[in-house]
Amino acid sequence: MHTRVIQPDDTAEWLRLRQLLWPAPPGEHEREIAAFFAGNRRDPVEVLLAIGEDGRAIGLAEVSIRTYAEGCDTDRVAYLEGWFVEDAYRRRGIGTALVSAVENWARTHGCVELASDTETGNFVSAQAHAALGFMEVERIICFKKSLSTFPDAGGPAHV
Repeated sequence: MHTRVIQPDDTAEWLRLRQLLWPAPPGEHEREIAAFFAGNRRDPVEVLLAIGEDGRAIGLAEVSIRTYAEGCDTDRVAYLEGWFVEDAYRRRGIGTALVSAVENWARTHGCVELASDTETGNFVSAQAHAALGFMEVERIICFKKSLSTFPDAGGPAHV
């Protein structure tokens, strides 16, 4: 197994791994991947793949650079936006290799901090982060409220 930066020929594998990590309606990941390869490299800035012995992608790490991340002191923070290893290849050091590759990538891009997140109920991810030296710094609850352009007078907005 080795890690490397993604190439345009990896589009189908990236799509497959992304869909396993973040199930989405048809077309959503395709649009984001096309934008990435067209030069819109902001979120993520880079994608690293773990390549198995058979030459197939078995894991990925998507990384961005943020001006702010909870618990961080600098304004240029490498952020692990997505981190995934296929079930059959877990607990073999592949996730560790991906994060190590992200750390090296981040250092070469002037970052001295690496941040990440996971959902509060994702205990496996939290344990994996902790095992690699990440320190929990904050827990948040996110809220959303839909707003109508023209709410009814006196009543709640409906969308």
